[in-house]
Amino acid sequence: RRASSNSLDTTPMMPSTVAASARSTHAPSTSRKPANGAAHGSLGRATARAGAWSRPHARRLARAAPGATTTVIVRSSSAASASAFGADDASVVRAPRPAYVPGVISDPNYVRVFDTTLRDGEQSPGATLTSKEKLDIATSLAKLGVDIIEAGFPIASPDDLEAVRNIAKKVGNEVYPDGYVPVICGLSRANKKDIDAAWEGVRHALRPRIHTFIATSPIHMESKLRKTPDEVVEIAVNAVKYARSLGCVDVEFSPEDAGRSDPEFLYRILSAVVEAGATTLNIPDTVGFCLPDEFGTLIAGIKANVKGIEGAVISTHCQNDLGLSTANSLAGVANGARQVECTINGIGERAGNASLEEVAMAIYMRGQARLMGAYTGINPVYIYPSSQMVKNFSGMAIQPHKAIVGANAFAHESGIHQDGMLKNKLTYEIIAPETIGYFRGDNDVGVVMGKHSGRHALSSKLKQLGVPMEGAELDAMFTRFKLVAETKLGGVNDDELLAIVRDGESVSDPAWALESVQVVCGTMGLPTATVKMIAKDGTAHISCVVGTGPVDAVFKAIDALVRLEVVLTEYRVTAVTAGINALAETTVAIKPKEGTEQKVGTSVFKTNLQTGEKGLRTFTATGADTDIVVSSARAYVIALNRMVEYVAKSGTYVDAEVVSR
Repeated sequence: RRASSNSLDTTPMMPSTVAASARSTHAPSTSRKPANGAAHGSLGRATARAGAWSRPHARRLARAAPGATTTVIVRSSSAASASAFGADDASVVRAPRPAYVPGVISDPNYVRVFDTTLRDGEQSPGATLTSKEKLDIATSLAKLGVDIIEAGFPIASPDDLEAVRNIAKKVGNEVYPDGYVPVICGLSRANKKDIDAAWEGVRHALRPRIHTFIATSPIHMESKLRKTPDEVVEIAVNAVKYARSLGCVDVEFSPEDAGRSDPEFLYRILSAVVEAGATTLNIPDTVGFCLPDEFGTLIAGIKANVKGIEGAVISTHCQNDLGLSTANSLAGVANGARQVECTINGIGERAGNASLEEVAMAIYMRGQARLMGAYTGINPVYIYPSSQMVKNFSGMAIQPHKAIVGANAFAHESGIHQDGMLKNKLTYEIIAPETIGYFRGDNDVGVVMGKHSGRHALSSKLKQLGVPMEGAELDAMFTRFKLVAETKLGGVNDDELLAIVRDGESVSDPAWALESVQVVCGTMGLPTATVKMIAKDGTAHISCVVGTGPVDAVFKAIDALVRLEVVLTEYRVTAVTAGINALAETTVAIKPKEGTEQKVGTSVFKTNLQTGEKGLRTFTATGADTDIVVSSARAYVIALNRMVEYVAKSGTYVDAEVVSR
């Protein structure tokens, strides 16, 4: 099969594979290849010309968004540009894909991947992302190769709108040498105010998309909307027409709760929105109600009965309430859907969404043989780093037995299994962990880092682990690494190094920095904590407070300086590795105290898309140190800084005066 894109070489299609430095332990000559053609851990032949993407081509794309101000960044294949991604990024062969055209896919076997981690994923209870974190995740998704990034729900708040706008301007204008640039999408309800906000957010991208929706199931139309079917059709058509009138040529429409909707009514409303200009028809199983055969039949019926369907792409959006989101998504692909909507780690409302890593790897492994030749443009080597990033930023833990990215996904304890693995790893592993960017053991990644390791060695190690850092970010990481390495015997292994990465500040301009912590506790006397912190203006603040325990005392001492009334909703300590010398990783979650809404402002609220109700955001953070109290303090300060960033936008937070308590 050949790529049908004018920005790609017409060479045989190969999936993205691991960097040359990652040595696969799977036998290259006898191992079974994935259905789409490349052996595990191999390096495919380069498929994209560095100079194939031109600035005139980028300017032609920009015309699709009239009025937008864009800065097109063309990623070069030169060594200087490659270093921005790290050596491993420069060695990865990116998966080819057909040229992007709204509503049309030139290769009928290609499946677009629509990631909604930043929109539906952030709706998860307890998940709150800062603007910097959203941008970092979007950048990681672009490296992963998703076709569409749903960057948020712009009407929800000014902060959501600004985050979508920033992603559109930066990630939506960074063009890779093979011509790839992600579509940046904003969600809106079917009304002009929402659509205006969505367009304002995404119009700066080279490829902007508006995603509008309205419910179509009887229970939603009667109980929630209180609209007749005729009124719903009219609202949907007017919404699509209005989005197109703004200059957006890429419009997606979703009939909410399609899984429980009357198929005949779906055919009617979908035909009407296609005629109005919709280019993608997304079919949501909003409450995860369908079984795979039901959902597959629904997709097949839409493909056969919607008028003008040849000018639109059918998409799936499957929730996981019955644990069938991945199966339903694949059933949709098998019956003609050519876009799948999913999230990293499957995060989302209630039981979550279809998991991107599960859907993508299922198509990667079985698409050619069992899904009519289906393939995606996902670069699997970035799956694990992206998964870890979302886990760390959102504070949503990954269950150990989670498919593809769980801690036990590539672990073998049974004696029979271990025997088979020692003889041939293909006996019990259908995917090499290196394929998804997970490097297991010292033989794969390199030497263990220790207190004598330098900045260059740390930089190289971080690149191999999929978290490249440069400049000030690397300097801060190196300082934290040295502090841990000097107090820990036996060096710092890969898991501990990643824990230190997760410990990093996630706010671009933090209000507070933890300088020192000292606690006195035991069976005699009251637990007392003394904390020294540095404010944004560089002044030192000291507080000494008594608590019920060492951690409680530290948190109260910090509260006395930061002066925000918060409630601790989660506190969790885990050992990164086994043994008494293990690094401690602490996760905390906080939210504003009830009754302080006027003090903290409106930015700390987020809107529930389904109910329209507003609730207080939860701010989660992680700290790591060999000392549990220190790791707890670091996590708490980072969480507070995240909250301060939101509160400061309302103008209600004033930096504390220098105090000594």
